[in-house]
Amino acid sequence: MAPTHFAQFAAYNRWANARLYAAALELPGEFTGRQIGVFFGSLLGTLNHLLTTDQIWLRRLTGQGDAPERLDAALYGNITDLAKARIDVDARIIATVASFAPSALAAPHRYCTLAGQPQEQVLGDILTHLFNHQTHHRGQAHACLSILTGEPPVLDLLAFQRGAPAPDLAERLRRNRDG
Repeated sequence: MAPTHFAQFAAYNRWANARLYAAALELPGEFTGRQIGVFFGSLLGTLNHLLTTDQIWLRRLTGQGDAPERLDAALYGNITDLAKARIDVDARIIATVASFAPSALAAPHRYCTLAGQPQEQVLGDILTHLFNHQTHHRGQAHACLSILTGEPPVLDLLAFQRGAPAPDLAERLRRNRDG
């Protein structure tokens, strides 16, 4: 696949996360941690898992940054702190994807699993997995918002491609802080 394909997915990822987190920031705090039967229990648990796995893959891809040692790590206990970290990780994903030469996407990439087992996989396949995994669990977070609010945000790739706006998540966090 071409670098532009992965660049589009990285941009879509940031867009969808901004829409998802903007909706989550509107919820009363106790709602985000409410156990509602999704795989990671709650909206907060699901979003923590996505951030965790993104940090793990960024570490594997770049050799830099903090990476949890467990897939179910609860990095943040509230949506506000999680959203701040999400903004940073999404920017790192975009920069990381942009740094890969087209030839690198077809080349094997070596990394270790959380259990310390060496692995080798084509870089383009790793990126495909990364973005597919995000879509999968973002769908679960979307289901959480459906249950909790009845009005989840539109996250379709087609809406992104057609130019639907994303909220400025950093600005929303500033407004919430300044109150």
